[in-house]
Amino acid sequence: QVQLVESGGELVQAGNSLRLSCAASGRTFSSYTIGWFRQAPGKEREFVVLITGSGSTTDYAASVKGRFTISRDNAKNTVYLQMNSLKPEDTAVYYCAAASMYTIVQSRYNYWGQGTQVTVSS
Repeated sequence: QVQLVESGGELVQAGNSLRLSCAASGRTFSSYTIGWFRQAPGKEREFVVLITGSGSTTDYAASVKGRFTISRDNAKNTVYLQMNSLKPEDTAVYYCAAASMYTIVQSRYNYWGQGTQVTVSS
């Protein structure tokens, strides 16, 4: 069982940066792939980025590659999402989720956080 809590979302101006955190409970955190997903108003939730349990492999959606960076600290049971050069189209609720495999498929993520709102003003 893994419980996830996101934090760090806020209102920022375009071009600025934010760092989101995903804090997890559970002793097996390092065995899980952690993904970030986002859902904008009126749109379906979409994949943003993932990191494998060891942190050795990451995968980014094309829309955020080069602007967002994911990392994890397994000693702190936390995954970070550094978001730079934010754009209004990045506005969404951001969710972190845990899966027991490398996957971008949402249905394969067993555990989800409650989400954190990121709003980017133009």
